[in-house]
Amino acid sequence: MAQGRDVAGVANRVEGHAALQIGARVGYAVSGVLHLLIAWIALQVAWTASGKSADQSGALQTLAGSSLGRLTLWVAVLGFLALGLWQLASALAVRTGGESSKWAIKAKGIAKAVVYLVLAWTSFSFAKGQPSSSKAQSADFTATLLQHTGGRLLVAVIGVVVIGVGAYHVSKGWTKKFLLDLSENPGTIATRAGVFGYIAKGIALAVVGALFITAAAQNSSSKATGLDGALRSLRQQAVGPWLLTAVALGIAAYGVYSFARSRHARV
Repeated sequence: MAQGRDVAGVANRVEGHAALQIGARVGYAVSGVLHLLIAWIALQVAWTASGKSADQSGALQTLAGSSLGRLTLWVAVLGFLALGLWQLASALAVRTGGESSKWAIKAKGIAKAVVYLVLAWTSFSFAKGQPSSSKAQSADFTATLLQHTGGRLLVAVIGVVVIGVGAYHVSKGWTKKFLLDLSENPGTIATRAGVFGYIAKGIALAVVGALFITAAAQNSSSKATGLDGALRSLRQQAVGPWLLTAVALGIAAYGVYSFARSRHARV
């Protein structure tokens, strides 16, 4: 018990470190840049059938194409690393609430930390000139799982979880619960951007989850194509370009909200 309190105490001091808090805000701002780039690529996919990847790897590849962009990549490495460490410290510092709610908050915080730390590593790879494809990584990961006993069930479970995360984003946007992540009201424009952004991102994640379930059902890793595949599947629907445009604008709105979050976030 004492050891747990010690860990929480250390995490609380790390969470409150000014340099880490500034870095976390930078991470939110860089996330905004990536979402704007993903939205721009998605619009190109919608109307020109562009071959660029409408996901994190496509956005990072776009940044790697210019000197200013490469500098932004190094900023992204530091920002996402700081944001990941801050999320981890914040999760470990949780002391309030019952045991079940406390562990749920910890698990959520650790999951967020892993996402941002992976983004830091991916940004580092692009900054070094060693790009990778999010779509290929998703397919390779799925293929590895499908090779093992129970792999199809596990892939399906991942799909259900991702759909759940998407539904959570939609709910968070519709109810404006994302405002609880902020220290103060960010204003009308940022709030509306948050509503639209969370709902659009939730829809995109739900489609990503559906693709995992399809991969499990058909025992085909090629179906699990991540965000890029999800957005392209939207384009294949009736009025697809318009549907994808709406989601792309929502992703751009999430980027705008991320800039507001970098200023008003509770860190």
